[in-house]
Amino acid sequence: MRVLVAGSRGLIGNALVEALNDAGHEVRRLVRGNGEYSWDPPAGRIDDNALKGVDAVVNLCGSTMVTRWSAARKQLIADSRIEPTEVLAEAVAEHGIPVLLNASGVNYYGDCGAIVVDESTPVGEGFLAHLCETWEAATAPAARAGARVVSVRTGLVLSRRGGLLGPLKPLFRLGLGGRLGNGAQYQSWIAERDEIGAIRFLLEHDSVAGPVNLTGPEPVTNTEFTRALGRALHRPAPWWVPGPALRLALGEAADDMVLASVRAVPTVLRQAGYRFEHSTVDSALAAAQ
Repeated sequence: MRVLVAGSRGLIGNALVEALNDAGHEVRRLVRGNGEYSWDPPAGRIDDNALKGVDAVVNLCGSTMVTRWSAARKQLIADSRIEPTEVLAEAVAEHGIPVLLNASGVNYYGDCGAIVVDESTPVGEGFLAHLCETWEAATAPAARAGARVVSVRTGLVLSRRGGLLGPLKPLFRLGLGGRLGNGAQYQSWIAERDEIGAIRFLLEHDSVAGPVNLTGPEPVTNTEFTRALGRALHRPAPWWVPGPALRLALGEAADDMVLASVRAVPTVLRQAGYRFEHSTVDSALAAAQ
């Protein structure tokens, strides 16, 4: 399979390119500026050579969301996701590429408390929920042209290479770990190997289209996650960061992202036959050390 990957230099992108290469697939990296295959999403430009003979396009573009949100920052978060998706969806349609696998997030569901949500659950409320809705809608040109479009709604990826655990592990090793807010909010996590394994599975299984939750089968509360990370690092995690302190530091992002509760399960993925390597948070965290 010949796969074009946009956003290939991030945590998931690098791991995916490595895994696809190891499996014998031909991978093309779509990069901004100078490179073998270049593009400029804001200008709507993409190198036609990048798309010749391609069997699937994977779009993982998006700037970091873990920061205090100003109006300008929110616009950047949105533009870095929607513009590349629009350009790639149009290119997939124009070149008759059969598959577009596009990133999204479990933030689509908004703050759901303790309610279990899956791909049949409607969009929630808040900036990130509406962003995910618009992000997924930007794939419409590819779908109208007959491409199989998959929107992968990813949870928190647990990886030894960084991501969520990058800043957390040093704090926990110093005994400074603790729950966030009241700790009752659910966190939908996924091990890196399952994130990559599921993406490969979705590329290869023509029967799956539409939204797919890329989350482990057992989401946990922040309190449970904190204890599990403490166990994995053999450190206590006695501390607590109050909600008001998080709101002071992160503003709107605290309620929409850090304190929001998303108990998402991978119904479509499991029904399609994917088998998780790490089905519990303890197993995923052990693998990420």
